[in-house]
Amino acid sequence: MPVKNNIRKIRREKGIKQLQMAEDLQVTRQTMTAIENNKYNPSLELALKIVKYFEMPIEKIFILEEEEEK
Repeated sequence: MPVKNNIRKIRREKGIKQLQMAEDLQVTRQTMTAIENNKYNPSLELALKIVKYFEMPIEKIFILEEEEEK
């Protein structure tokens, strides 16, 4: 089951630049790009830091997509 996220959408709504968020979370901009593009899932620690950073419930940021039954 793939994990998707709304980080880019939330970040833009809050007017936060990607580089600023990366610096605030002490990761590289490239890491944030990969996470926002769903190419990389953050560690549990980073995911919890993102939740705290946005001050939002985790289910508003990260979505576990159900796979269709075959």
